[in-house]
Amino acid sequence: MKRLMLVVSLLVTMSLLLTACGPETIVETVVVESEGETIVVTATPQPADETEVVFDRSETLYVSGAAWGPPSTWNPFQPGSLANTTGTIGYVYEFLFAYDPLQGVMTPWLAEAGEWVDDTTFAVTMRDGLTWSDGEPLTAEDVAFTYELGQMYETMWFAPMWNYLDAITVVDDLNLELTFTDPLYQEFENNLYNIPIVPKHLWEGRSEEEITVGANENPIGSGAYLYESHSEDRNVWLRNDNWWGIDIFGAPAPRRIVDIRTSSNNVALGMVLKGEIDLSNNFLPGVAELAEKGYVDTYYAGAPYMLSANTAVLFLNNTKPPMDDPAFRRALAFSINIDDIVNVAYANLVKAANPTGLLPTLDKFVDQDIVDQLGYTYDPDEAKAILTAAGYTLGDDGLFNAPDGSDIELEVTCPFGWTDWMEAINVISASAQEAGINVVAATPDYGAWNDAMQTATFDMTLNNWANLSNTPWTLYNLLFRHPIQDVMQSGNFGHYDDQEMFDLVDALARVPMSDEAGMQAACSAIQEKMLTDVPMIPLWYNGMWAQFNSSVWMNWPTESTENQTLPTTWSGYWQLGGLQTLINLEPVPVE
Repeated sequence: MKRLMLVVSLLVTMSLLLTACGPETIVETVVVESEGETIVVTATPQPADETEVVFDRSETLYVSGAAWGPPSTWNPFQPGSLANTTGTIGYVYEFLFAYDPLQGVMTPWLAEAGEWVDDTTFAVTMRDGLTWSDGEPLTAEDVAFTYELGQMYETMWFAPMWNYLDAITVVDDLNLELTFTDPLYQEFENNLYNIPIVPKHLWEGRSEEEITVGANENPIGSGAYLYESHSEDRNVWLRNDNWWGIDIFGAPAPRRIVDIRTSSNNVALGMVLKGEIDLSNNFLPGVAELAEKGYVDTYYAGAPYMLSANTAVLFLNNTKPPMDDPAFRRALAFSINIDDIVNVAYANLVKAANPTGLLPTLDKFVDQDIVDQLGYTYDPDEAKAILTAAGYTLGDDGLFNAPDGSDIELEVTCPFGWTDWMEAINVISASAQEAGINVVAATPDYGAWNDAMQTATFDMTLNNWANLSNTPWTLYNLLFRHPIQDVMQSGNFGHYDDQEMFDLVDALARVPMSDEAGMQAACSAIQEKMLTDVPMIPLWYNGMWAQFNSSVWMNWPTESTENQTLPTTWSGYWQLGGLQTLINLEPVPVE
């Protein structure tokens, strides 16, 4: 990365026009110059925190892009609420296994080994010498206690595992066995690196409310970092120099990690350019140009610059005409100019999605023959041909009417303020209109959008699913979540109700993870029906937004380095290689 010389840091104060005594807006213009090139970044600076403690910069890693609100919980069983205290799981609380999505490898973590000893019994051997950060031993009893919380409390996110998990037997301090009735291998092995293990001696006396929704302040775990402090705009984590994993995996390089909540993406960009933030996991518009000129580093040197993190899907309300018609849904898929979303809305920071929805790390489960036969690309003439063959008629206004002669008027939505998605739905609307399908973009506030999505009172809307996973079942279980409920909080928002598809997804769940051919066959059946019915439309892969400044810390993971791990601070990614990124970092030598 080019060394940046800050030529000017100019503060311009402008009074708001609405009132003479109103607040002031501070705009910071940062001019950076290198090798004759000049670039100007204008942003509102981060408000000063008078209580901020100054740490040794050479030992401290500053990150941003995970937290979007003040810290409020350190409860590892509230994954949806941990975005503002990312690191609670991964830094503090650990898992039996870790998973490397780039290599497709499960790594024993707290467990030394785990295997199916027969079709219904999974045996776990724990590492010897594990300890909690309070010095107490971590044993098989802690694992059994943690997993059994899902049996005790149905509100725990992993409670459904007990529909097929029969019992857990602790053999001794280092060994336990899990016995199943009808094992869902795909789900269970995904849980192996997603269920955080908690200390029985500190949790067994807690109430159901404390366990399921309590804040768990001052968390005690087994991991590489300890909770140190927090304030409204940051979390501070201190390296656990007694971490059991140092001798096995190595010690993380930063002594402290300060996770900052910035007030906007522009603020984050300015702080990265000035070296105040080492790693930003914010979406930063215009970062492609900065990466090309060497002002920031990214995983890829060129487009798409970022690894793919999850799949952006256009959910269609299958209960509302004409979207209850598979022919209409298929025509709509051919009418969307995904290339314009990639090139215009995202300036090549993302990749178009495979029609199956699977991320590139799961490419081996894509049946390319089925995609070639049933997949779709932008082709407005094909969209028109499909609609005409299905009885839709083109009106004088150039827009199609339904087979019964009624007008078609549809909305495509995303929350107001989500600027990248707002650009995307504008592309969807414009390209559909060109194909004769009357789609109009709308941007309700987040609350109204979320309510409409979960209650299926929308026409079509964007959402992103399928985070990096060890199994394609994760995606298809979300897209085709069943049974259908009045309120769908996670997946199948369009109420696609097809028992054949549900049976196919359940069949995939029962395929052993060791049976790759069986998984491919199950995926092929799902993909054939999915691309025939088109109940929803995968559009692009959201990037794992990651921009880093190498002035203080170096050896970041890129496509050209040996340490190809995940450069992300998002909650739920530390066990996917994020912690290994910290272990591989090195301080830049002081000249």
